[in-house]
Amino acid sequence: MQSNLKIRLGERIRCSVGDEEPYWALVPQPLPPKALILEDLQSLIEKASQALGRLDGLTTILPDTQLFLYMYVRKEALLSSQIEGTQSSLSDLLLYESEESPGVPLNDVQEVSNYVAAMNYGLKKLRTGAPLSSRLIREIHEVLMTGARGGSKSPGAFRRSQNWIGGTRPGNATYVPPPPNRVIDCMSDLEKYLHNKNDKLPLLVRTALIHHQFETIHPFLDGNGRLGRLLITLLLCSEGVLSEPILYLSLYFKTNRQEYYEQLQQVRETGDWESWLKFFLTGVHDIALQAAGTAREILSLIQIDRAKSAEVGRGSGSAMQVHQYLEKKPLAVIPEVVKTLGLTTPTVTTALKNLEQIGIVKEVTGKQRGRIFVYEAYLKILERGTEPLRR
Repeated sequence: MQSNLKIRLGERIRCSVGDEEPYWALVPQPLPPKALILEDLQSLIEKASQALGRLDGLTTILPDTQLFLYMYVRKEALLSSQIEGTQSSLSDLLLYESEESPGVPLNDVQEVSNYVAAMNYGLKKLRTGAPLSSRLIREIHEVLMTGARGGSKSPGAFRRSQNWIGGTRPGNATYVPPPPNRVIDCMSDLEKYLHNKNDKLPLLVRTALIHHQFETIHPFLDGNGRLGRLLITLLLCSEGVLSEPILYLSLYFKTNRQEYYEQLQQVRETGDWESWLKFFLTGVHDIALQAAGTAREILSLIQIDRAKSAEVGRGSGSAMQVHQYLEKKPLAVIPEVVKTLGLTTPTVTTALKNLEQIGIVKEVTGKQRGRIFVYEAYLKILERGTEPLRR
């Protein structure tokens, strides 16, 4: 096994810039890794694939798939951004999208909102026939970064200067990616692997390899972590394993943040791809099961609350309409509900009061104007695991 690990190590290049101290940068070997041993992982590969299949099957029985996707994509965006230190909450993002003032720095919420836009852009492109290519990756990066923190660092363009991870400079960094003059070649090799129809590895294994290789190349000046995690979902959707982006693996990476970074680095230093694959596949299995459970829990809640809304009495029709709005957007401001549903302000106000009286929504501002109503039980289910990380 030790000899297998050695032949997988990439090329170490001695670099220097001007009078600064020299440093070593890594150029990873093209995928797939040589002599990959999957025998001990077969059971885990099957379990992860089955859990993912069951999760995807849920999208065919949900009464309104878009209801779940609206929030699932936002939860993934939030979690992926939190891994890198943003302090937004799910409520902050929903407030921001409702054009209300969030209670955190605007840059944090803009960053998460851009992730949602980047995910939607990538999915739209894939569904219109565009291949998952270097060109599309650059386009997605531009959507991800423009106007957000790091937006001045060449959105949509591969880097032309050296970046690094950890430390204050390349000379004392934890990891230094390929020098800028090797980035295009590395990404070209990765793109070839993306479209290699002769590769017989299971798709989840290929996805784990591609995510790691992208993070190791670190082709952009900023946003690599978020885009690398976004690529996991896009790849699974492009290959038809997921019909909708319903898997948010960033919850697993956030919960196991230290091990995530250690596993990424261990491959670079030792060539131990098998340990990384075990970590990744465990995450797919666990999160697919959790996501399926969450979907069923939300579905049950909505069915119960729909029945309650129908029993309001004279205003049950409008109460049911507003409840349906809250299923898609569990945080509501009256003007937005009026605009979306085409109802009058008094009708929406009465409907929300009725829903509040039966315990479905809660007004959270305590104000007479600019009131915000929250579908509290629904939001609590979705918010699990989205607490900002302590710095």
